[in-house]
Amino acid sequence: MSELTLTVMRLGFLAVLWLFVIVAVQVIRSDLFGTRVTQRAARRNDSRAQRQQPPQRQQQQPQPARRGRGNRGAPTKLVVSEGSLTGTTVALQGQTISLGRAHDSTIVLDDDYASSRHARIYPDRDGQWIVEDLGSTNGTYLDRTRLTTPTPIPPGAPIRIGKTVIELRK
Repeated sequence: MSELTLTVMRLGFLAVLWLFVIVAVQVIRSDLFGTRVTQRAARRNDSRAQRQQPPQRQQQQPQPARRGRGNRGAPTKLVVSEGSLTGTTVALQGQTISLGRAHDSTIVLDDDYASSRHARIYPDRDGQWIVEDLGSTNGTYLDRTRLTTPTPIPPGAPIRIGKTVIELRK
């Protein structure tokens, strides 16, 4: 082989090696710090809906979701039914619940198949609970369906993250 061919092959191998290192660092970084979640699309959709509504003579104040007797079918707790945290219960008090391996998560999952910032569960304006996958590697499943968008959670439906199964209960 000529010296030029050998040099080109060495440079090509070096470029592929550096590309592999860069990709590996990006994967580790996203697993440690999670992905950036923005609310821009939701705000944009809200402003479009407001523009499309016809003007009203009297502005009605939105009614907050009722708690207690008025919302009997609403879940009150999040229960871990399978996995290393079986039996763990978190009271649903209207705050966002984060799930993942990160130490600042509401429920810290000791699971090799969970990402640092794996998923979150939060209430919407109607008092319904929503589960959202935060760009995890292995995915979040709601009743055997992999989540691609924020999805309402029916009470009792299993949410699977790796080997851990979580349910909303009354």
